[in-house]
Amino acid sequence: MTRIMRFIVLALVAVAAAGCSMWGQEQDPTRDWSAQRLYDTAKGHLERGAYEQAIEYYEKIEVRYPFGLLAMQGQMDLVYTYYKSDQPASAIAAADRFIKLHPRHPNVDYAYYLKALVRFDGGDSIMDRFVTKDLSEHDANAALESFRAFEELVQRFPESRYADDSRQRMLYLKNLLARHEIHVARYYMKRGVWLAAANRARYVVENYQRTPAVSDALAVLTIAYREMGLDDLSDDAARVLRLNYPDYAGLGEPGAISDR
Repeated sequence: MTRIMRFIVLALVAVAAAGCSMWGQEQDPTRDWSAQRLYDTAKGHLERGAYEQAIEYYEKIEVRYPFGLLAMQGQMDLVYTYYKSDQPASAIAAADRFIKLHPRHPNVDYAYYLKALVRFDGGDSIMDRFVTKDLSEHDANAALESFRAFEELVQRFPESRYADDSRQRMLYLKNLLARHEIHVARYYMKRGVWLAAANRARYVVENYQRTPAVSDALAVLTIAYREMGLDDLSDDAARVLRLNYPDYAGLGEPGAISDR
C-alpha cells in the first residue's frame, strides 16, 4: 500500500471514529449530568405522568450513582413509577429489590405497601377476574396474594401510616375470598357434587368468620349434608344458621332451606 493510500485509510478511520463519538453524544446527552439533575428530571417526568421517560432517568441514576442517597430514593420512586405505568411485574421486582437492599430504611414500609397495592390493582381488577367468567374456572390466587402482602405489611409495621388502609383492603379481600368460595360451592351443588360443595362451605365457616358469606355457607352445608344423608350434620348447620341469622332468606321449617 502506497503512502498516499495509507494516509487516506487513516483519515477515513479518524473521520469514522469522530463520527461515532459525535453520534454517541447525540444518543446520550446526559452522560455528564449529576445525580441531582437526573433525579430532578425523573421527578418532573413522573409528576407530569410521563412514566416511560421517568423510568429512563431513574434507571440512569441507579447505574451511574448506585450508592448515593438519590439512588436510594430513585429506587423507591421507580417502584411507584412502574406501578403507575401499569407494569406490575416490574413494580413488584423493584419493590423486592429495594426491600432486600435497604431492609432498615425508615420508609421501607412504603415499599411493602406499594408491593401489596400492585397486587391489589395490577392488570385487570381483582373483582373483574371474579365476575367476568364462570367463577368455577378461577382460583383465588390473585386476591390471596394481595391479602398476604397487606398482611405482611401490617404484621411488620403495625404503626405504619399505611397500616389502616391495608387493614381495610384486607377486610375487603377477605369478604371477596369468602364470597368466591360460596360461588364455587354453588357451582358444585348445581352439578350434584355435594361433598365438594360441603367442603367449600365448611372452609368459609372455619376460615372466614365474621364475613357476610358465613350465612350462605351454613345454608350450603344444610343442603349438602341433607343430600348426602347426613341429617344430624344438616340439622346442626340449620340450627346455627337460625340462631345467628334469623332473618336469612329461605329459613323456615327444618329442611326448608333452599339454594338461592
